[in-house]
Amino acid sequence: MRIIVTGFVPFPGVEINPSEKIIHRLNVESHPFDFIAEVLPTAFAPAGERIRELIRTHEPEFVLSLGVAAGREAMSIERFALNINDADIPDNDGNLISGQPIVADAPAAYRPTLPIEQLYAVLEAKNIPVEYSNHAGAYVCNHVMYSALHEIDQLGLLTQAGFIHIPMMTEAEGQKGAEDGLPLETMLTAVKACLGVLAGGENQDRVAFLE
Repeated sequence: MRIIVTGFVPFPGVEINPSEKIIHRLNVESHPFDFIAEVLPTAFAPAGERIRELIRTHEPEFVLSLGVAAGREAMSIERFALNINDADIPDNDGNLISGQPIVADAPAAYRPTLPIEQLYAVLEAKNIPVEYSNHAGAYVCNHVMYSALHEIDQLGLLTQAGFIHIPMMTEAEGQKGAEDGLPLETMLTAVKACLGVLAGGENQDRVAFLE
């Protein structure tokens, strides 16, 4: 069992990125499966290249990518990745991209292949705020989700992939969305619960570290 989990560094307007902190927390724990957790740059081309490289190198069973959406109040499970870069702020390399496809002559959108209904159900059962979001925006989060799904499709892998937007952490006082967000520990519990589903939630001995 091999699972890749990714987050992002801070970016313009977001001085603290809780997805980065979750990745750091996951990396200091032991895991009952082959686990790769990495923080990606918040820049279109480098992030897309890195997620593709991770998939090619490791051929994981699952890819779960995380990103922050300041202002949301729940864990947001994305239903679509769109083939477009269309940002109103530059990425960390200073690139402001408007109305450009991620991959020319490729599908307009991809659905996630993770079992999103199961992920929703496990978070709901734990009383963690959760919702569906119809698409992952058009910034670097969407770029990574689309790049991952396109790479998997092109390689003909059985890898399942998807994306969850998380709120701002309430501990980040003064940051946009912090007052309406969730505690970091709650979001870490949510991500671990999702990983438990992917690793085989019925098999409690394999995912005991997630509880």
